[in-house]
Amino acid sequence: MSITKDRLLQNRRWRIRKKVNGTAARPRLSIRFTAKHVYAQAIDDVAAKTLVFVSSLDGELRKQNLKANIASAKVLGTAFAAKAKAAGIEAVVFDRSGAPYHGKVKVFADAAREGGLKF
Repeated sequence: MSITKDRLLQNRRWRIRKKVNGTAARPRLSIRFTAKHVYAQAIDDVAAKTLVFVSSLDGELRKQNLKANIASAKVLGTAFAAKAKAAGIEAVVFDRSGAPYHGKVKVFADAAREGGLKF
């Protein structure tokens, strides 16, 4: 019996989510890279609410024609940090959604840290 890549990715997501939970004081920063776009959100798991959301499809960011690459990850990380700071979020718990912590994911996290978020 072979296990597909999608199933392995889902298992990694579940394994991460068992350990990573967000609260109002320290929400979960969930990031997802698809083939074309990037989505990031700060989630309060206790209240089951999304506090801050940024994607490459948002108004100003869409005009920059961002894709799911390293350069766009840096721009989105900075934009997310600015939006989170405006919403009063200082610290987050990072949820990489099963993706390896290198490349786009690492660049996004570093840009968010430079923007003032504490991981």
